[in-house]
Amino acid sequence: MQATRLTLICHASTRAQKRGCFALDEPLEMDWQNAAQSFSSRFKHLPRVLCGPETRTRQTATLFSRAATVDEALRDCDLGRWRGAAIEQIQQAEPEALQAWLTDPTVAPHGGESLSQLRERVGQWLQSLERTPGHVLAVTHPFIIRAALLHVMQCPPAQFNRIDVEPLSSTELRFNHVWRLRLETRET
Repeated sequence: MQATRLTLICHASTRAQKRGCFALDEPLEMDWQNAAQSFSSRFKHLPRVLCGPETRTRQTATLFSRAATVDEALRDCDLGRWRGAAIEQIQQAEPEALQAWLTDPTVAPHGGESLSQLRERVGQWLQSLERTPGHVLAVTHPFIIRAALLHVMQCPPAQFNRIDVEPLSSTELRFNHVWRLRLETRET
């Protein structure tokens, strides 16, 4: 059986990221239309391209392909009433709630999705890919990439906030009877 290759790409930078805010459905902070398909030559054979439903992931996906398919499983973590709020503002207004959310992956004081629920959702999505050999490129969010890494590496949920995911970063996973993280070198 052919292996599944999954390349996770974090969406490009947004204004909310730069201001230290939880995301809204905002556009990218770059001229993505003129950059469309600028990364398409990065892969020898164009993979199947998936993306989250948000504007920022759909716009980033155009850097790789004009034919990206929206996959709801790649949607960002639902942060409920914290969406769009500055992290500093939440720290001042709801310090106990923020601390609980940062330390206990089962809580969702914002009324959205807990980190445990997110990890479960991403784990189910990864399991669905196990039956899909070939190369899949998924343009998504830092939270989704973190959850995927915790699932693959079988790390405790408390490690979630110890993973930094930069805009336009790439994470390579492979499945051949078991998921593996693959670190590749790039010629400079």
